[in-house]
Amino acid sequence: MFNPFRYIADFLHLVSFLILILKIRKTRNCLGLSYRTQEIYLAVFCVRYIDLFMYFVSVYNTSMKLLYISSTVFIIYLMKFKKPYCLSYDSASDDFPHYKFIYTGAGVLALLVHTDLAPFELGWSYSIWLEALAIIPQLHMLQKIKDVENITSNYVGALGVYRFFYIVSWIYKYSLTGDVCWTSLLGGIVQTILYADFLYYYIISLKSGKGMSLGV
Repeated sequence: MFNPFRYIADFLHLVSFLILILKIRKTRNCLGLSYRTQEIYLAVFCVRYIDLFMYFVSVYNTSMKLLYISSTVFIIYLMKFKKPYCLSYDSASDDFPHYKFIYTGAGVLALLVHTDLAPFELGWSYSIWLEALAIIPQLHMLQKIKDVENITSNYVGALGVYRFFYIVSWIYKYSLTGDVCWTSLLGGIVQTILYADFLYYYIISLKSGKGMSLGV
């Protein structure tokens, strides 16, 4: 079944990677960016795509999986190891206790919502909830900084819109087939809610043509 909203969401996800890499390379710093969020995203992709070389679905499917993983690894490399970019990483502001709350919280949600305890199915469910919560360290960091660079706000904005289109794609699929995956739907809703406050200020900044500030 051709689902145009899924392809739009995939494209926006790739755009978010490109925006982030552009921000780091153009400004020669990673100020305002959370390494912890990128670490969580890498965990998401590695868990979700653990069957990458076990099953072949399509060239598109395999290519997108490889692009997601490689783009995230490259971003982490720039932020943590590549000079001069890594020298500007603000670890003091990137202090959300992600191991305690994100990894553990996603595990609890996966066990509560997903009834199939088969390893691959449970791992997939865990990756959905982990992705839903992954943006929290980034939003926490931006709330501490308040004034957000335009490129950084565009990156988070693209992620928020990408999740919105995935929800639309699930609704579209349901309208055609009657099938619904509650794990994906609920995870997407939770993730969109987390983005809601940021997207509100993001839209205001786009309308005003001014820099983005949170909580003002």
